[in-house]
Amino acid sequence: MNDDRLPIVLVILDGLGDRACPELNGQTPCEAARTPVLDTLARRGMNAVHVPFGPGRATSSEFAHWSLFGFQRVAFPGRAAIEALGVGQSPPPATPLFHLALRAGELREDALWLGARAQRGRDEADAEALFAALAGRSHNGVRFELLALRTGECVLVAQGAETREVSDSDALFDHIHPWMRPSALAEAADPGAAHAFAVTLEHWLIESRALLAAHPVNRRRRSQGLSVLDVPVTKWASWLDPAAPSFLAQTGLRGAAVTDTALYRGLARVLQMQLADRAYDSEDPGADMRARLAMAEELLAHADFVHVHVKATDEAGHTKRPAFKQSVIEAIDAGLEPLLALADRAIVAVTGDHATPSVGSLLHSGDPTPFVVAGPGVRADAIERFGERYALSGSGGRLSADDVLPLLAGLSNQPFFLGHRPGARESTALPRAPEPMPVS
Repeated sequence: MNDDRLPIVLVILDGLGDRACPELNGQTPCEAARTPVLDTLARRGMNAVHVPFGPGRATSSEFAHWSLFGFQRVAFPGRAAIEALGVGQSPPPATPLFHLALRAGELREDALWLGARAQRGRDEADAEALFAALAGRSHNGVRFELLALRTGECVLVAQGAETREVSDSDALFDHIHPWMRPSALAEAADPGAAHAFAVTLEHWLIESRALLAAHPVNRRRRSQGLSVLDVPVTKWASWLDPAAPSFLAQTGLRGAAVTDTALYRGLARVLQMQLADRAYDSEDPGADMRARLAMAEELLAHADFVHVHVKATDEAGHTKRPAFKQSVIEAIDAGLEPLLALADRAIVAVTGDHATPSVGSLLHSGDPTPFVVAGPGVRADAIERFGERYALSGSGGRLSADDVLPLLAGLSNQPFFLGHRPGARESTALPRAPEPMPVS
């Protein structure tokens, strides 16, 4: 019997899904876009909608990708740790880590509401001086160190803390919530330790704010009419588990990724995937997409699964300009043309990690995102166009994030066979190289 396993290429157009837009006659940007390449894939392949964690459940990109990569039953390490890895830092393992940012604040009704952030190209030196004043301070036996990320952002390392299980103080939705008090998570494994650390972090943040408010940099900024960066905010509690499996160990597949930002470089590094990075070209999304697929083809020489990430669709959604997002999707579609030939010898899939509405106030939403997969042996359904309303009638039905990789492994002739254990781990696909029996 021949080994007919096929390589897999998963293209994620970040934030691809959307909502009906009045200015597009009730269509989403994807439905309104002219997408001849994606339409061809839709006619050749199987269509579905991707709803990562169920209807209405909005998600961040990192949580969606963690499940898309087959790690839904593995504790997520946290975005702060992943971002640190993505910029080339070496965050310590088995230590609580947090994203720390500097914000301006405005006191209203006994709460502090968050304002301006440090600006790249203007505030680098000021932010660096303010962070230097915070680094190395201790409270209740916990020493807080800093790892630089980017202007006004760093990773807070809580040396000596016993847990990361505390809530955010950063109001991600700062038009709704003020600077928030950290508290022990309800599901904390050790509620006592989590409560103690929440109190420690709260006091450190309050003391840090007083220090920042009195700092010469902020006194000067106040006199110059600039925003005063005196509110330290934390989020993305993280913990790098040295015993966490690699992508190969978890899935059975040799993984690789074409990345574009620190988050995806960090994900590839924490999962020990081969990595090829390209800063995305927002001026020419089509050429950028074509270049990414060329990099993916090169990675296939040594990988069974290649993830290709594209940020442009998500950024277009955040502009709240539906017609602009439509134009970005059309440009990317032209760059996807190499997938048509690749689908003759590989399993290729295109979808989004979540929906980024280009109307309304939502950051992300739980709306469905179109999904298409094509390749040798994939049975075509009756769908002829790519887009949310068409994909809803596809033969693939409704997929959660943790359905995607098992589906692709099955279509690529390498599903994990339930009832057979070729190794210690129940992987997503048949393991590439189980340990052979030693022979003399």
